Parts: sequence; C-alpha cells; structure tokens
Amino acid sequence: MGDRIRTVRLDRDLTQERLAELAGLDRQSVNRIEVGVASPRLDSLLRIADALDVSVAALVVDV
Repeated sequence: MGDRIRTVRLDRDLTQERLAELAGLDRQSVNRIEVGVASPRLDSLLRIADALDVSVAALVVDV
C-alpha cells in the first residue's frame, strides 16, 4: 500500500510534506507509511485517499 500511496503522490507532484498537510498528518507518518514501517489507521487512510483524490480501494487493492 505504501508503494501505491507514493506512486499516486508523485503522479500528483506532491511532496510528502504537502501530502501530510493535505491529509492532516505529520510528514514522518507519511514517510513511515510509504516505506512500509507503519500501517495507517483507517481514519488516516481515508484522509490520505481524500488528499490524493482517489478511493481507498485504489490504494489498497491490487489492480
């Protein structure tokens, strides 16, 4: 999931810091999620998806 979040973030030309701002998280949390050290809580995942303008399914389901 972290790889998908990173890919979408980069496709939207966002830094980790900007994604964190848009999602109401700190940059360290976004980094830990992207590298797979931490899994986001459901509310954080919803906010990340919203900030990236994608569905949660687009971030968690293999296509």
